[in-house]
Amino acid sequence: MIKIYTISSCTSCKKAKTWLNGHKLPYKEQNLGKEPLTKEEILAILSKTENGVESIVSSKNRYAKALNCNIEELSVSEVIDLIQDNPRILKSPILIDDKRLQVGYKEDDIRAFLPRSIRNIENTEARLRAAL
Repeated sequence: MIKIYTISSCTSCKKAKTWLNGHKLPYKEQNLGKEPLTKEEILAILSKTENGVESIVSSKNRYAKALNCNIEELSVSEVIDLIQDNPRILKSPILIDDKRLQVGYKEDDIRAFLPRSIRNIENTEARLRAAL
């Protein structure tokens, strides 16, 4: 099952949920404003990233800037505490399942959550449309 971590006012989160619903993919949503991440959830997300904290924390958003700290200088434990106390520093949405992690909404990338058989059909249809 896909788990999607969202922020209420996030446009990309709404787009991701619309895409998942449109493809009839079941998911469980966790609104980070109402239900913060546990340490275990943060570690599970970090374990699937390519660049660690940099992959999931937006150092450019106003919430991260307001913290006035260099996240790269913090220990993993300190970063986890920081994320738990300030979930809005995370890039959003974050989608995760047993094999994949998607940070942000990009339609080409989110397609990885489709079952392979459906992806193959859609890719074939896209190639046919492009050939016309």
